Amino acid sequence: MTIIPIILSGGAGTRLWPLSWGNHPKQFLPLVSERTMIQETLLRLKGLELGCPIISCGEGHRFMVAEQIGEVSEKKPVIILEPMAKNTAPAIAAACCAAMQQDKDAVVVVLPSDHVIQDVPAFQNAVKIAAQNASKGFLVTFGIVPTFPATGYGYIKAGKDEADGAYDLVQFVEKPDLQTAQKYLASGEFSWNSGMFVFKAEAFLEELSVHNADMARLSKQSFEKAVVETDFIRLDKESFEQIKGDSIDYAVMEKTKLGKIVKLNAGWDDVGSWSALYDISPKDENQNVLQGDVIALDTTGSYVRAGSRTIATIGLDNIVVVDSDDSLLIAAKDKIQDVKKVAESMKARTNT
Repeated sequence: MTIIPIILSGGAGTRLWPLSWGNHPKQFLPLVSERTMIQETLLRLKGLELGCPIISCGEGHRFMVAEQIGEVSEKKPVIILEPMAKNTAPAIAAACCAAMQQDKDAVVVVLPSDHVIQDVPAFQNAVKIAAQNASKGFLVTFGIVPTFPATGYGYIKAGKDEADGAYDLVQFVEKPDLQTAQKYLASGEFSWNSGMFVFKAEAFLEELSVHNADMARLSKQSFEKAVVETDFIRLDKESFEQIKGDSIDYAVMEKTKLGKIVKLNAGWDDVGSWSALYDISPKDENQNVLQGDVIALDTTGSYVRAGSRTIATIGLDNIVVVDSDDSLLIAAKDKIQDVKKVAESMKARTNT
């Protein structure tokens, strides 16, 4: 079975400022390996029978996508340019139209471009199970087996009975408070919502037509009227801007009766913050993560990432220091979520 990757690359990643923001969001950065995150997203599918990868992105990132995917893809990527951000459902719908040009019965695997998965064999096995279910007409999502009562993720509830490696998709749940998350974890019925999906392109478009006919019609129209260039497909702006944007969860997955869950335990992380990157990175004897030219004296439990110059720390604990070409972040690790506010302030400066 040929699987066509659809990689969504529209995120801004502002919680990883100062490295990730503006024209250089986190998916284009080598944060966890020598490869960028978007390259790792495609490479972790290597070994499966794949069609030409489809990447959906904005106009400003088109050359980075072409260069970075071209370096690791054995097949010429299909790069779809969204005229403006309309959330995930319209982007996936347009990409499914492109997938059906390759194969009208195409099974697609939809992946965000900025996740980390440490156990690639386990992930590939889950993709195979999901693809088998998708070939029967089901819309499959991956449920991340939770390891702690996270309040920063949405959850999905699975039915009790498993068939062909998948469970019925019973319910989507918004980000819970801690007490509720603890109940979810104890029940064993809930998984973290991964934002990754496998289905036949045709099946998704049919379900979108049922549950959001206008979005389905306009998404298809934007693809049919697209301007096709040598390396890019520019969706029709007039059609696309009429779409009332929505996520795939709200537009389809919460409403469909064809939903399935394949549970995934593969060291997944969405790397949503510097503290998350600290958690998944190897640490030295002082529980520090040090990258680049760093001298850390009497420093513990910290993430320090140097850029083009030396960074020295003395007598510090649980801090984050990240240096870029034009900005320097210094923060307490337990306050690092506020970095998004800094990115918003920087954006406001740029726009004034």
